[in-house]
Amino acid sequence: MSSIARNASKQNIFKSMQDIDMTSREVSHQCGVTMNDSVEARAIAEFMEENNPNVTVTYNPATIRIDGEGKLIFKMDEITEYLGREMTAEIFEVNTSTHYGRMVRVDDNTVILFGDMNEVMEYI
Repeated sequence: MSSIARNASKQNIFKSMQDIDMTSREVSHQCGVTMNDSVEARAIAEFMEENNPNVTVTYNPATIRIDGEGKLIFKMDEITEYLGREMTAEIFEVNTSTHYGRMVRVDDNTVILFGDMNEVMEYI
């Protein structure tokens, strides 16, 4: 990661292997998405960062990571307004290269990523 990209993201969320405690059985409730760098992905990242204080955005040379605790809610109508052109759940999924946590498409307007697997049970 370039220093410019790291400075733009304000922090490094990744730990080195020496800092990871493999004996801990603690469960993380984090979730996140990695998107291919694009106009749409940048708008989604900026929107999420501005509207959710628990979101961490990391800009890499070709991708953008959006990480959060508990759950991340992506509302397509709100992102559409921020972007200035239509954002659909399908366009969102095309821009997504990977995710962690459970992704649920609630309806045509809402995609939720859950870090707490118990919370996702109401949608299954």
